[in-house]
Amino acid sequence: MAVPAALQWMNGERGVLVLYIARILYAAPISLLAESIALGILSLFALSLEISADHDHDHDPFSRFFKTRPGVSSGILLGAVTLPGLMLSRLIQMLRGLSLNEVGVADLENLQLQYWATFASCFSVLVCFDVILQRQDNGVPSVDSCSNWNKKFSLSCIALCAGICCIAFSAKYQFGWQMVFMLLWVVFHGLVASKLIQRILRTFPACVSIGEALLVTSGLVIYFGDMLQNTVAKIFGYWASLGYLPVQYVVKRSEISTIIQGMTVGLLLFPLFLKLIFQISGHFKFVDISRERANHEMKKSFIFYASLAFLLIVAIPLWMQFVQDFHMHPLFWVLDFVFSEPLKTLSLCTYWIALIYASVTRFYDISKNSKTERILLRKYYHLMAVVIFVPALILQPEFLDLAFGAALAVFLILEIIRVWRIWPLGQLVHQFMNAFTDHRDSEILVISHFSLLLGCALPIWLSSGFNDRPLAPFAGILSLGIGDTMASMVGHKYGVLRWSKTGRYYILSLSEKTIEGTAAGITSVLVACSVLLPLLATTGYIFSQHWFSLLVAVTTSGLLEAYTAQLDNAFIPLVFYSLLCL
Repeated sequence: MAVPAALQWMNGERGVLVLYIARILYAAPISLLAESIALGILSLFALSLEISADHDHDHDPFSRFFKTRPGVSSGILLGAVTLPGLMLSRLIQMLRGLSLNEVGVADLENLQLQYWATFASCFSVLVCFDVILQRQDNGVPSVDSCSNWNKKFSLSCIALCAGICCIAFSAKYQFGWQMVFMLLWVVFHGLVASKLIQRILRTFPACVSIGEALLVTSGLVIYFGDMLQNTVAKIFGYWASLGYLPVQYVVKRSEISTIIQGMTVGLLLFPLFLKLIFQISGHFKFVDISRERANHEMKKSFIFYASLAFLLIVAIPLWMQFVQDFHMHPLFWVLDFVFSEPLKTLSLCTYWIALIYASVTRFYDISKNSKTERILLRKYYHLMAVVIFVPALILQPEFLDLAFGAALAVFLILEIIRVWRIWPLGQLVHQFMNAFTDHRDSEILVISHFSLLLGCALPIWLSSGFNDRPLAPFAGILSLGIGDTMASMVGHKYGVLRWSKTGRYYILSLSEKTIEGTAAGITSVLVACSVLLPLLATTGYIFSQHWFSLLVAVTTSGLLEAYTAQLDNAFIPLVFYSLLCL
């Protein structure tokens, strides 16, 4: 029997993403019509590009320009809709808060601007990849009607999105300098994203898929843009009274979010400045004589640690104090915050240190001396995340925010030391990390521990401020620590029925996913939610999570884990969080 043309290209992952997008669009009110239409067009454009990129698995159309992670599909649709879908979900949630007078108009309009910046970042990257695909088609003499249809469809999407964006901004700001300024700000994000993703794919070949690179790129551009917005708003704060800077986009941030943002952005930029310092000092020159080489490495490490100390103690705190009124050095503010409730915070720190030390030493010995599969060892760390983070999230959420930021800073520093082989820790860190890597990691970049940490942290950071869905901060912990872990363990031990896949692109790792594992993952998350909700009610949370919405959120994220071959630690928590916010 003939299969409809539209269904020939529909596989499991794309079907789950259609359900994800449809659920968000269904929940969006009429006041977010422009944002909803834009997300729908972005999804169709991304789906068209993914089909064009993946239709021939023997030939990668992007191989002439960059090398992506082997053995997986492009993941363009998943990478393109994850963050815009999350932003639209947050807008829907913020509208509920506005109706309850829990948030101000400034917060809502700032989030709307971030949505359009996220949309522009993802859409510009899609346009960039579409140009690459068009060049491939132009190099082959053909009058294929499908190729001509793709070109017309791409141009239609570009024209529609540009028109919707202009209409949305003109309706909000009317015609004037403010509308032009905001449009330029959004376009700026798009241009930076299109350049950044090419740099990422070329600097880290075979480390990420296009979808994963798209998620990282759009996230970095939005985060850096938010930092730039804070800085510019502080510098030109007096312009607001003169009408040159819109007051509604000067939004108050907490001290903890400022500290996390400053540390993260500073450490991400640190390798660029370090490379420049090494080039100026001539420490990239190879030395043959072992004694001179040893002196060379010691000088290099001295420059590294001195530069790092200057960054952490002087440069980053100066920016923090500039954009936020700390009234003291941010390091002293952190110490004062930690010791404001010493019994709770120090007890929690002692609990964490003991648990992390015991688990790391135990699992490291197992990984070196046991035949236990590495994927199962890594799932034990997912389970440890539940034991470590859930008590803190319930009892000390602000301290957990700060602790996540400190852990991310430590991970970034250790990864820089590992990649640059900084004496004396570089080789030791490299050997230790290799004990826990899998096929998604490479010699160039180890990303698994980052994805687990951020997968648990991002829903918590995003929930700071107004949050009327008590389970939303737990999205990463539930989906990774419980759902993903149970799916892997049950599927590995008892799984018999394998998930099949429709479509022409074959993913090697898909054969490892079983129906039994997926069912166990979904069931375990639902059980955990049924335990958490009464527990949260005793701590003052107001129950406002409908069970049908919860079932849809858990099932969708569980099916996505089963079907996707992308880095699930990065995508699943964000998708689950987006659906929990509705």
